[in-house]
Amino acid sequence: MQEYRLLSTSGLLGYGFPEESLKEGIARKPHMIGVDGGSTDPGPHYLGSGKCLNSKMAMKRDIALMLEAALSAKIPMVISSCGGAGGEPHLQAVVDIVREVARENGHRFKLAKIHAEQSKSWVKKKLAEGQIEALKAAPHLDNGAIDRAERIVGMMGPEPFMQALDEGAQVVLAGRSSDPAPWAACATRAQLPPGPAWFAGKVLECGATAALPKGHDCLVATVQEDGVIVEAMNPIRKCTPMSVANHSLHENSSPCYHVEPGGLLDTSECRFDALSDRAVKISGMKWEARPYTVKLEGAELAGYRTITICGTRDPGLLGQWDSYLASVRENIVTKARAFGVEPDQYKLIYRVYGRDGVMGDWEPVKESRSHELGILVEVIGKTQEIANAVLSIARVNTLHVDFPGRLCKEGNMAFPFSPSDIEAGPAYRFSVFHVVKDVDPLSMFPIEYEMV
Repeated sequence: MQEYRLLSTSGLLGYGFPEESLKEGIARKPHMIGVDGGSTDPGPHYLGSGKCLNSKMAMKRDIALMLEAALSAKIPMVISSCGGAGGEPHLQAVVDIVREVARENGHRFKLAKIHAEQSKSWVKKKLAEGQIEALKAAPHLDNGAIDRAERIVGMMGPEPFMQALDEGAQVVLAGRSSDPAPWAACATRAQLPPGPAWFAGKVLECGATAALPKGHDCLVATVQEDGVIVEAMNPIRKCTPMSVANHSLHENSSPCYHVEPGGLLDTSECRFDALSDRAVKISGMKWEARPYTVKLEGAELAGYRTITICGTRDPGLLGQWDSYLASVRENIVTKARAFGVEPDQYKLIYRVYGRDGVMGDWEPVKESRSHELGILVEVIGKTQEIANAVLSIARVNTLHVDFPGRLCKEGNMAFPFSPSDIEAGPAYRFSVFHVVKDVDPLSMFPIEYEMV
């Protein structure tokens, strides 16, 4: 096969896409249709809690349109990192939606489910064998950390997708995977070179965000022996050499070197040439095979969260915010101790928007000129009761602590919500961010088949 056409519907399952863009994409006669289903971008909560990132309503809408298009065109449909985090509950949630859509519409097809959640005993075994290495800034990993993790997933490469398609699956639903992996799988399975195949996956994982104006929309990538052609399916969006080159900066410490399971995608010598005002051809990418590694991701319970949101525009207070906040914190510690809660039982965080709420201590602008500040107060406690109690004290003290020159003897803050205290429940943190070395590409990711 001289070329292979891949259709991506959006940047993430449940983000939505125009139906007309999907129709235009199918008219290009793609060989597969797919969408990335997840990421670590939304943080550790979804991996830890087992909840899906997007709503069932949104995911079902996208799946129904994609499934109808794939079955009508007799091409495979592939969804990776199902449910957001790609653990077992996330995968099962998407499998259930696909079955539901099939029942409602009378569809019949062979389904492959690729599991990505790893057993803790296996992870401990690999750790003991010295086969696990930490990624940059990853927390220390020992058996205790493994036990505390709510779940641990492996980030699969293209091989499980290829295996599922070789076994005749028309719909492939996978747990956590490398974002470009399903696209690279389909193109390399069609005997196209790995460099263009992986580059196509790198663009397709985000749908039409490599086009201008950016938006969640459909994109077709045509993989050829010497490169990749990309074009957005919505006439309002155009792929330009600059927009596609800019996308190569996406989610990497280096714009030129992208580490993937089994190799390195090198884009340092890429050319970006306009074929029209809407389509770009990329050439010059290289693939360097390396020993096979799989990333592991795990999340553990950090505590229980309660928050409140408030704001102030008192100029007297804004001019002495640092000393005021120090006084508030001191009052909170003292009053929490009065009912038996020590500082090591909770974490108190103030995010002050209009000052340094986004970057915190990294904020280079040290003098704020805002006429108002928005304050997000967060407490993470060892129990929900502790979080609620300390947040209540924090809210009262943020509202009422005195400061020099204070004219208003009522509240210092305005609260937009009643109730003001918002119980957010369990809070998670990433506890496993490591790679396991020298593993078989298929052994970690068992595949189940069923006729739907």
